[in-house]
Amino acid sequence: MQYLSTRGNAPAQTFSQILLGGLAPDGGLYLPIEYPKVSGAELDAWRKLSYADLAFELLKKFATDIPEADLKALTQKTYTADVYRNVRQGDDPSQITPLHVLEERDGTQVILQALSNGPTLAFKDMAMQLLGNLFEYALDKQHAELNIFGATSGDTGSAAEYAMRGKRGIRVFMLSPHKKMSAFQTAQMFSLQDPNIFNLAVEGVFDDCQDMVKAVSNDLEFKARQKIGTVNSINWARVVAQVVYYFRGYLSATTRNEQKVSFTVPSGNFGNICAGHIARMMGLPIDKLVVATNENDVLDEFFRTGVYRVRKSAETYHTTSPSMDISKASNFERFVYDLLGRDAERVNALFRKVETHGGFDLSGKNGSDGGEFAKVEQFGFESGRSEHADRVATIRDVHAKYGIMIDTHTADGVKVAREHLTPGVPMIVLETALPAKFNETIREALGRDAERPVGFENIEALPQRFTVMPADVQKVKAFIAEHTGL
Repeated sequence: MQYLSTRGNAPAQTFSQILLGGLAPDGGLYLPIEYPKVSGAELDAWRKLSYADLAFELLKKFATDIPEADLKALTQKTYTADVYRNVRQGDDPSQITPLHVLEERDGTQVILQALSNGPTLAFKDMAMQLLGNLFEYALDKQHAELNIFGATSGDTGSAAEYAMRGKRGIRVFMLSPHKKMSAFQTAQMFSLQDPNIFNLAVEGVFDDCQDMVKAVSNDLEFKARQKIGTVNSINWARVVAQVVYYFRGYLSATTRNEQKVSFTVPSGNFGNICAGHIARMMGLPIDKLVVATNENDVLDEFFRTGVYRVRKSAETYHTTSPSMDISKASNFERFVYDLLGRDAERVNALFRKVETHGGFDLSGKNGSDGGEFAKVEQFGFESGRSEHADRVATIRDVHAKYGIMIDTHTADGVKVAREHLTPGVPMIVLETALPAKFNETIREALGRDAERPVGFENIEALPQRFTVMPADVQKVKAFIAEHTGL
């Protein structure tokens, strides 16, 4: 399996060659030259598999240069009931991502897929725990070290740090927007005292952090000298790991391959739902992929109008579903590449226009950059938007009717999912995090605190270690160089 850049100016690479990196040298994102296909016979056989074995079967289609015995050992080490132990009462930990039928509307089930049972109580653990083990495996083979540089709007940072803490040959430098995450999210990251973890609180918004990660990734000399890698959702291995739970969700919700399901995914950076797009391209019987945004609705605007319009930092809202407070969706380029028939030259031109003009227009109207928006329906995409009042009302409604407490982002997903049901087609809403991570809004909605898993009772009171930085890429580079000694 070979990988190429969405911008067409980088040599083909293997899975192991792109594992530790992020952007391709030409600024694009890696995708396989063609998506591997999954047969009906494989789907039938996979219905009986454990999550770890299902992950192995899917990953071996993409990581063809890693010996199968090694890959199987890595998935068996990652996906265990001990790692994903923060389950709801009554759940079987061995299921890893159990389904909960929430309701039935007009003959259509709305189902929650639990993805937040890992160590940081967020769906990011599903991929990040595997990534940590893959990184350690690859670095050990190469007798090398790696400095991970990433940005987070909430959950990526803690998931990465918990996956990489104590790993041989790895340091983590994580940017986050200063005072713009929930108190729980902040404490999860900043309370870590491991010497290989460095938290940098940036005076700005998430997009400022993300822009600095891309700037460093595009400085090829600095990136090579400092041995920089990434765990953000631009990392291909992380996206592939997320493909697994779409297959698990489908196989758990159906009994035969003639059935279809839809997925609604709370999304800001387009990483999580990009994995659903890949699963669909592989042949998973997905009807709709519904993007649920918050007030930062750049993706909803595109899927309604064909216009991709990036917001400036001052136009990015700080909301009560903060992990989606993103106005430049890093993974969106992967979908646009497929939408444009894999025309790398046009993709390159469009995303250069994002940098120079703040967006592009594929609506097909006079003066637009093309008419490919008309093809979006062929890929199953729809979208919707949720605001603070919606998520509070949804949290309250779901708790009152079903006794289930959901977090703010999952509430955005449920609200939008209810607007996009197809009779007879189950709608699976991907859970973002456990509600304890957003207790301020839970208290507003329900007048009580969210339940906390054992070990997280007083996390906000723990000592915190972090460095406040301006949104200045040169100062961030200097900090990295100072703390790596390279």
